[in-house]
Amino acid sequence: MHFGLRELIFLLVLIAMPVSSYWFVFRPQNAEIEQAKLEIKHKEQMLEKLSKATAQNDDLERANAEIAEGISMVESRLPDTKEVEVVLEQVASLAKESKLVLAKVRSGKPVPSARYMEQPLDMTISGDFDDFYAFLLKVEELPRITRLPDLKVKKLDDVDGSMEASFTLSIYFEPESGSAPSAAPAP
Repeated sequence: MHFGLRELIFLLVLIAMPVSSYWFVFRPQNAEIEQAKLEIKHKEQMLEKLSKATAQNDDLERANAEIAEGISMVESRLPDTKEVEVVLEQVASLAKESKLVLAKVRSGKPVPSARYMEQPLDMTISGDFDDFYAFLLKVEELPRITRLPDLKVKKLDDVDGSMEASFTLSIYFEPESGSAPSAAPAP
């Protein structure tokens, strides 16, 4: 077999076709495919982060709803300014039911407490200690928010079990609209 110029050119064209195909077609496509794979990987990572954030957002929304429900429940237990007297009447009625003598009730100046107001009532009550204990349990069951920050119990000598208690009963209430409490001074 004889190799001439024609065969040599044919052989060079035959070899140049796959090399040029690789260089001009497959190499750029491989680069595009690698770039697309990197973009897909990046987008998958972003989707994963987004799904985690969305799941956290749902949890936060649920927690916010629970907190709002808790706040509304607490606020429903707060009387407005006009209802403070009603709570005082309930306490006096509970003392009478418990066979206690309500000797003194003195209203203090309302004090700001966070977003609400606190009405302190200085009270002196006397009677049997067991009746006083029952009275405290009934006060605790009142539908309104109250607290006893100061309590002094003194035994009376005349009858066994007889006592006199001096305490401050604080009733929390919502201020009238437009007269929001200022921040309470630090103790």
